[in-house]
Amino acid sequence: MIIYSTNPDFVYEEPKAEEPQTLPPARQRLIVSIDRSGRGGKQVTLVKGFVGSGDDLAALGKTLKVKCGVGGSVKDGQIIIQGDFRDKITALLQSMGYNAKRGN
Repeated sequence: MIIYSTNPDFVYEEPKAEEPQTLPPARQRLIVSIDRSGRGGKQVTLVKGFVGSGDDLAALGKTLKVKCGVGGSVKDGQIIIQGDFRDKITALLQSMGYNAKRGN
């Protein structure tokens, strides 16, 4: 909704979208899969399904990158790890208390 005003001192404030609360690890349902499309034939491991704040997702992504010893990033609600680490990441997430399943 847009509000128009003739008041010169009026300042429109846009409503801020709230980030979802981070679910505890036992209630998270994470899917660990592999992807090659749009990456020049290189493989990356994707972790999808995280429900929570961007900071918590970034922290989990950093932990996984350090444990695997590779690079990666966090964007669009997914953790992207360079290389095929599906089995290792699934085991790591399960040891951290997450409900993780291996995808394709």
